[in-house]
Amino acid sequence: MVKIDEKENLIRLVNQYKNLVFSICLKMTGDYFAAEDITQETFLKAYQKYAGFDGKNEKSWICRIAGNKCIDYLRAAERKSVPVPEEELAETSGAGENPVKIFEGRAVLEAVREQCLKLPKPYDDVGVSFFVEGLTAREIADQKGANLKTIQTQIYRAREMLKKSIRREDLLS
Repeated sequence: MVKIDEKENLIRLVNQYKNLVFSICLKMTGDYFAAEDITQETFLKAYQKYAGFDGKNEKSWICRIAGNKCIDYLRAAERKSVPVPEEELAETSGAGENPVKIFEGRAVLEAVREQCLKLPKPYDDVGVSFFVEGLTAREIADQKGANLKTIQTQIYRAREMLKKSIRREDLLS
């Protein structure tokens, strides 16, 4: 009979504090997926230790467990990192960019280009020139022989249309 009460109590704890615990874990780790895992670990630890809990300040007790689990996670991540001499950091931080970041950047630019090409005329050309090719409004106006204010307005409108059609999560998935 005691097992049923413990299970019911775990369900109650999860239902009552899952959002709070997850937000603490996300804030401390900055990693959505790690926060999900740590949230689960927090409730498992609370379930294991509930018999020794005095019943006072349940909310702060569960938050403390979550905080401790996050600290453990961050310490473990810190131990896994490899120290690098400062000279090597200076060399790699410049022009020699990480190949993964280069690939991701190209993929994002291509996705933005595709969305720009779906915009109505003249916003498609202006969007590609400004957001993908990196031209300034002045350079676009000079190329097209158009008024600078007209190009600035088209860039603004293209940006607003792109905001509706592109989400950051879609570009980085």
